[in-house]
Amino acid sequence: MHAKLPHPFDEATRITAGDSSWQGHTSDDYWAFVGPFGGTTAATILRALIEHPQAAGDPLALTVNYCAPIAKGPFDLDVRLVKANRSSQHWSVELSQGGGEVATLATAVFAERRPSWEHRVARCPDAKPFEQTLPFPKIAASWANQYEFRFVEGEMRIGPPQAEPASTYSKIWISDRTPRKLDMLSLMAMSDAFFGRVFHARRELVPFGTVSLTTYFHTDAEELATEDITRVLATADSKIMHKSYGDQNGELWSPNGRLLATTTQIAYFKA
Repeated sequence: MHAKLPHPFDEATRITAGDSSWQGHTSDDYWAFVGPFGGTTAATILRALIEHPQAAGDPLALTVNYCAPIAKGPFDLDVRLVKANRSSQHWSVELSQGGGEVATLATAVFAERRPSWEHRVARCPDAKPFEQTLPFPKIAASWANQYEFRFVEGEMRIGPPQAEPASTYSKIWISDRTPRKLDMLSLMAMSDAFFGRVFHARRELVPFGTVSLTTYFHTDAEELATEDITRVLATADSKIMHKSYGDQNGELWSPNGRLLATTTQIAYFKA
């Protein structure tokens, strides 16, 4: 029998330990229009933190600032534990290539999650089951074709300009096209797997790129493993697009109705 090949996502986020930093490599499978898919970059950074020998607890928050384009090829991750106490750790990660300037700057918080009082305010949105929704067609960007998108509401439609902007709200099932059990890394990547809100509003593809992304995790690795899922129900919307920048906020839910992560980002667009 042939050995089972690594999942494309695990290959794309693979890292190796070096003398003073971690090394990774961009993946053609997760390439966007002018650089690697930001969710994969964020997941690679998170993998370096999870696998770091000093790491304790589970990811609580990750902020990634995309400072400059990342070229195809290898890159270095300079990982530093900034501050730690009994219940949390604060990390800093810098991504660079060939000894050059920082291309991506990230900060993360890890925490020991302990049993406590709970109050679940948010309610899982109603949605047609995954099996009853149609897959979105493949598009030019290779990263998007690594996922299967099934829009419940707010499908991205590219067409003639309209007098009024279209809705920026989407409700969508997201899963790896090659099924893979959801973990903290794929949850991180999926939090950036929404199409640009400006594409929805204008019904056209315009130059676009995430500048800063923050994802908050509302589960830990053990709970997520217990969910035993391969997809999320996600919602995304925008509050404002103004002078070349627009926001996006999103929620990622398990099919069992648990809120797994919330995310927000600011992105550049040219229109």
